[in-house]
Amino acid sequence: MVEIKQWYQRRVRGIMDFFSSNQPVLLDEATLASSSSTINEDDDETTIMIKELLDTRIRPTVMEDGGDIRFVSFDDGIVKLALQGSCSGCPSSSVTLKNGIENMMQFYIPEVLSVEAVDDEIAEVQNKVFEEFDKTLDKD
Repeated sequence: MVEIKQWYQRRVRGIMDFFSSNQPVLLDEATLASSSSTINEDDDETTIMIKELLDTRIRPTVMEDGGDIRFVSFDDGIVKLALQGSCSGCPSSSVTLKNGIENMMQFYIPEVLSVEAVDDEIAEVQNKVFEEFDKTLDKD
């Protein structure tokens, strides 16, 4: 019981430290729009098709399992996506990415050669916060 109480106290302290650090809890709209599936004026036809496929067929299915996928980029036939929510760090995410998402993208959009998962700005902020939190746990 003592270990659970200590774990809880550390967790609460870590959360409070984050809020007192003045780091953004949410990113501004410009940052989110630049790497999401919002269609921009400078998107080419293939990028628009990728974003539409993500929004209409892929994201709803992934969201049913508590995850989300954000479009990051499309360059030289490679679609880069950021996995979020329950997809981030999930052991099955690489199988979902290759067998599910990549196959569907290649079926509907022949220009897609492969699909890769990348960390986006949100994931980088999360990782930084968790690393700092782990350091505080190690000190105790």
